[in-house]
Order: sequence, then C-alpha cells, then structure tokens
Amino acid sequence: MKKILVTGAAGFIGFALSKRLLQQGDEVVGLDNLNDYYDVNLKLSRLRQITMLENFKPVRLDLADRDGVERLFREEKFDVVVNLAAQAGVRYSLINPHAYVDTNLSGFLNILEGCSHNSVKHLVFASSSSVYGANTHMPFSVHDNVDHPVSLYAATKKSNELMAHTYASLYKLPCTGLRFFTVYGPWGRPDMAIFLFTRAILEDKPIDVFNYGKMQRDFTYIDDIVEGIVRVIDRMPGPDPEWSGDKPDPSSSYAPYKLYNIGNNNPVELMRFIEVLENCLGKKAEKNLLPIQAGDVPATYADVDDLIRDVGFKPSTSIEEGIKKFVEWYKEYYRQ
Repeated sequence: MKKILVTGAAGFIGFALSKRLLQQGDEVVGLDNLNDYYDVNLKLSRLRQITMLENFKPVRLDLADRDGVERLFREEKFDVVVNLAAQAGVRYSLINPHAYVDTNLSGFLNILEGCSHNSVKHLVFASSSSVYGANTHMPFSVHDNVDHPVSLYAATKKSNELMAHTYASLYKLPCTGLRFFTVYGPWGRPDMAIFLFTRAILEDKPIDVFNYGKMQRDFTYIDDIVEGIVRVIDRMPGPDPEWSGDKPDPSSSYAPYKLYNIGNNNPVELMRFIEVLENCLGKKAEKNLLPIQAGDVPATYADVDDLIRDVGFKPSTSIEEGIKKFVEWYKEYYRQ
C-alpha cells in the first residue's frame, strides 16, 4: 500500500487513475482546484465517484499556491506523486497564455520542490504528444529531439520535462515523464473532439472538421492510459549506464530520469474516427470542413517500444470499442 498524491484528481485522467489506485488498495490524496475551464459539474460528478471509495482524501488547492503545496507535502509525506494537473488544450493557449505559465510552469515547480524536500520516492508527470511539434519523422520516438513546439501548451510540457530532469540531476529525484497521445473515453473532457462531435450530432448541428478531415491522431483509450501509468509507478527509473554526453539520448539520463510515449501505436484519420462515431450514434454528421488551425499538428503516431520493453504493456483498445463505450456513457450521463 502506497500513499500517492494525484494532482488533477477531478480531471479526466486523474479521476480514472485515482479510481484504479484506490481499487487496488493504495491510499490516494486527490488534489484539484476545480477551475471552470470546462463544466465544473462534470468534475464534481467524477469526484463523487471516488470520494465514496475507501482511503481517498480530496484536497481543493491550486498548484500555483506555493505555501499551500509546501504545507500539503510536509503534512502528508507521500511515497509517490503523479502530476496530472495542468492547463490543457492547444487552442486555448492561443487565447489565455498566462494560465499555462501559472499552472504548467509555476505549479509544476511547486510540485518538484515538494518532492525534493520531502523524500518522495518517485515523481510521475504528464507530458504530451504535443511536444513533438514540427517533427515529421514517424512514429514519434522518445529518442528524438523535440525542440520545435508549435503551441505554448506544447512548450510548457517540454519545459516540464526539462525541469524534471534538472531535479533528477540535482537531487536524485526519480522522475518519469509520460507523453500521452489523444486520450478519449467515458468521463472525458468536453473540449475534446469526440465530446464536441457527439453533442453536435445528437443536436443536429454541424461539426467543425479541421484540416479537411485529413488530420491523423493516435487515439488512446483511457483504460490503456491508466494501465500504463500504474505500471510505470512501480518502475522507478535509475541512471542509464549507456547514456553518453557525446551523443545524448533525450529519453534517459545519467540521472534517475525516463520518458515514455503512451499511445495506441495506430494513427487514425479524423474522417474514419467520425465515421465510427456516426455508426455508434446511428446518425450522420453535417461536416463543416476547415483548414488546419494554428498550433495543431497534422498527425501523431506513437512509438511505444520502450514502454513495451520496460513495463510489458502496449495500448490496444480499438476505436470501434472505445467510441462505443464513450457513446454509451454519454447517453447515460446526459440522459440522451
């Protein structure tokens, strides 16, 4: 039994992870600031699901609150920290860039400080496939450099990786970064495409299809993401004995630091994704075809060889299965 801090516990991934950890017998402190970036009622509904479980302690706190975070770490003495709290969304970063600096940079620094000063054994933190930015070599590999982000959101996630490496090097804090690829499923975020499309189709409204539907995404089902995180929690990174400063591998280090992709390893064109969704809903979508938006990348595709080798897991849920489960949840939750 471990005592684990999950930040963003009322969020999509944080909720699902907390539920899984509690069910397997861990003690979870779930931190969230319950901001209004999207429907707070959905966040509260998620929280109610896990608050009923044994060994869960909710904490309402903003990661940017330096004193509050410092006090939480000092009082609770966590074994493991999983940082999933972040200002999410590529397009929103064009509108409100300061929110990304406050949470994703200042907030993450407070997490690093809390871990390094309170003997946390392992920090697992969410990065994003967005860090691959202008990279075009497919599939995206953690061994490739990612120095050309195309959104501020991506830049903050890349910054998180750099900051974590610094603390791993200075304080020997074991840090593992996880680059998630287009996560979807029940209880998902309302700003994500599957949520927006489902709502619009059921309400007989047109859907905005960017890049004329030619966008490709490595859609990854929520249960696969959670399984990957749980396995990584139990695999504390150590220094890579083969790492060399003459030819530095971005995915590992002389310090206890490691990066993994968690993706379905199977890019799907957006039009195919919409087609499966239409089949599950039993309704056709009216499509408003548009050019690609600023900050978006045309395709994502995860190389998960390191994840398979180190933790013995590869995400495999098909979009047919995953979308079906999402639609069933959506209709039940919104009484459609």
